[in-house]
Amino acid sequence: MRRIAAVLCLIVGIAWVPAHAALNITITQGAVGATPIGVVPFAWTDKGPPPQRIGHIVADDLARSGLFAPVPPDKMPQQPTQPSQIDNTAWSKMGVGDVVIGGLESLGGGQYSVHFQLFDTLQNQQLLGYRFQAKIGQLRQAAHRISDLIYQQLTGQRGAFNTHIAYVSTKVENGRIARYRIMVADYDGHNAQVVYSSPKPLSSPAWSPDGKYIAYESFASGRPELYLQNLSTAKRELISDQPGLNSAPAFSPDGTQLAMTLTHNGHAEIFVMDLATHQLTQVTHDASINTGAAWMPDGKSIVFTSDRGGSPQIYVKTIGGGPAQRLTYDGHYNAGASVSPNGKKVAFVHEAGGAFQIAIMDLGTGQMQVLTRGPLDDAPSFSPNGAMIIYSTIYNGKKVLGVVSVDGRVRQRLSGPEYVSQPAWSPFGS
Repeated sequence: MRRIAAVLCLIVGIAWVPAHAALNITITQGAVGATPIGVVPFAWTDKGPPPQRIGHIVADDLARSGLFAPVPPDKMPQQPTQPSQIDNTAWSKMGVGDVVIGGLESLGGGQYSVHFQLFDTLQNQQLLGYRFQAKIGQLRQAAHRISDLIYQQLTGQRGAFNTHIAYVSTKVENGRIARYRIMVADYDGHNAQVVYSSPKPLSSPAWSPDGKYIAYESFASGRPELYLQNLSTAKRELISDQPGLNSAPAFSPDGTQLAMTLTHNGHAEIFVMDLATHQLTQVTHDASINTGAAWMPDGKSIVFTSDRGGSPQIYVKTIGGGPAQRLTYDGHYNAGASVSPNGKKVAFVHEAGGAFQIAIMDLGTGQMQVLTRGPLDDAPSFSPNGAMIIYSTIYNGKKVLGVVSVDGRVRQRLSGPEYVSQPAWSPFGS
């Protein structure tokens, strides 16, 4: 292989409560014209079934991106495990220009060696090749890492398969909510773990930019308070317990500040807290409702929701002062903004005809596009590469999560045994 990585660090140590059932992904709409790709089942020479089906996970990742259409194993012209076995002509006749082969080997003691190679069947050349080690509990992350490398090689854009999502899970018994949980799972819903659990409401999980902390709103004390929790140690820190509401936390891009909505002045205003000193700075000064801050990537301004113009709309304002500028004008309800990682797009909830759907606006042109179909979609959050948006939705009367590509061509649904809502996609490296 051309490039070899001896060991890849796949995931930071996290202090979890025992795992819960995985969310199940259903692709509800695929992209027309997705590029065919062959991901051959990875070789496994030991006795019994492999501990993880690496090739299957990689194929699922690439399919969920909407850009690739992996060939089903039973439709493959061959299933090679060595470069010399690849019949480029057979794959090319199927219109498959890229083929992935690989293998998984036990090293003993719960350690495994994983290798893969990506080949261009048209040019008859290898594009990628890596070998690395992983513990048994890291094999899914190993597969996601492989998917990231392939995705980046073929698209030029960084993959987001080896990331996580945070969300709120609610257990319903006899028609009533019995328990709330802040959860973190792999991006595809696997390895779901409890961060914090309470019989009182929990909401609005937000990631720190280094992926080491989650901020959220808790009613565990009987009133709304904001907490910061270390994912490695599970240590919780009370961040804000001002009189009235303490809600909608959002980390600044450098992780040193936390935006939040407070009502201790008599109405909802956005404040920014210095996390080192806990000093508060008021950002908005308006008698209307101002809430839901989302930071621009430069850390100098925020996008937020306000009804100062008579209906909820999206505004942008610099932290240091100056007037707020209205961004949305189409419709009488636009709220709950999320900013793309490159700062060029804003996703939000748009109401039309009584349905609440996820829309996206290009900040350069001002053009808006509705991405989802409602009827009650909210809480959009961009993937760290800006290619997808995760959000809350309703399916068959139950709260589930939806994922949509930024062009609206690909849609997926994540659901499980409990109600799930208020998702937040992690940064890279979480």
